[in-house]
Formats: sequence, structure tokens, C-alpha cells
Amino acid sequence: MGQRGFQLVQLLVVVAVLAVTLASGLPSFLRWSSALRLRLAAAELVSTLRLTRMLAVQTSARVGIKFRPHDDGRMTFTLHRDGDGDGVRTRDIDDGTDPQIGPERQLQHVGAHVRMGFPPGVVPRDPGNPRRRLDRLDDPIRFNRSDIAAFSPLGQSTPGSLYLTDSRLGLVVIRVLAASGRVRVLVYDVATETWEPN
Repeated sequence: MGQRGFQLVQLLVVVAVLAVTLASGLPSFLRWSSALRLRLAAAELVSTLRLTRMLAVQTSARVGIKFRPHDDGRMTFTLHRDGDGDGVRTRDIDDGTDPQIGPERQLQHVGAHVRMGFPPGVVPRDPGNPRRRLDRLDDPIRFNRSDIAAFSPLGQSTPGSLYLTDSRLGLVVIRVLAASGRVRVLVYDVATETWEPN
């Protein structure tokens, strides 16, 4: 009987030590995990934008990627070719003038925890002009007030930005530069209110 009691006390001490260790390490693990999911989503968006640019160059046609956020946090997109020479436009997509290239696809790393948008309660500085704060925080997809990033046969692009958040304090912007069509990723540091390269 005494031997069993001693083993139970040892087991309780080990469980208590493990619980304290886990509790102290859990917040940093959750922050790391959240940052990793945010970076995976950003990398997926970057590769999708680069694929669209490459398709425009290869086919010698204007090609646009139309993003569609859903209420449940999912993000889908479709690729469209300019059918009438005036660029890829929502109106032309809706009436069939700019045909869809391939099926609608879903971004795998954008979902319940990572979504297009901004962290609650944070009004970040504008990555293009750090002296200003961003407005229109209800609009995380910004390509000239559109949700279409379009690329020309020369690889040039509609300038714009896509904002991703982990719904806590994490914020990433994917910026598409007009003249070159290059894509940059910046991470926002809430404490210093600065944007840093990923």
C-alpha cells in the first residue's frame, strides 16, 4: 500500500511539472504556429500571382486573377483572359466577355484562422507611405478598388495589395508592383508600427 501511494505522489508531481512547462511554452508555440500559417498563406498567394503573370506572358494576352472571399473565411479565385482588349474587368467577367481559364480554385492556407483582412483593433500604417494610416479596413483586396490583379503580356501589372491576418495581431501584405509585375511580401510589427520584408 505504501509503495502505491508513493508512486501516485510521484506521478502527480510529474504531471504538475509537465502542466507548468506546457502552460509556460504554449503561448509562444501558438504565436509561432500562427505566424507560420500566415506566412504559408502569403507564400501561396505569391505563387498564385506569379503563375498568373507567367500565363499572361506565355499566352501574349492580358490575364487577371479574380479573388472571391467567402463568409466562412475561405478564399477562392478564378483566372480570366481579356476578351475585348480593355483589360480584365468584373463586368466583362460577369457577362462572359472575359472568359474563365480553368476551374475555380481554393487557396489552401487561407481559411478559418488566416483570412483576408486586418487584425481587430489595429489600424496599420500604409506600407507605401508610413506617415499615413490605412483607411478602408473593410477592403483587404486592393487593386484600384477592384478584387482583380491583372497582368499584361509584358509582365506588367495592376498595382495593388492583398492583406492577410491571423485574426489576432499578425498582419502581412502582398504588394504587386505595376511596372515590373514583381511581388513583395511585408510583415507588420504592431509594436513598432513598421513594415518589414518577409
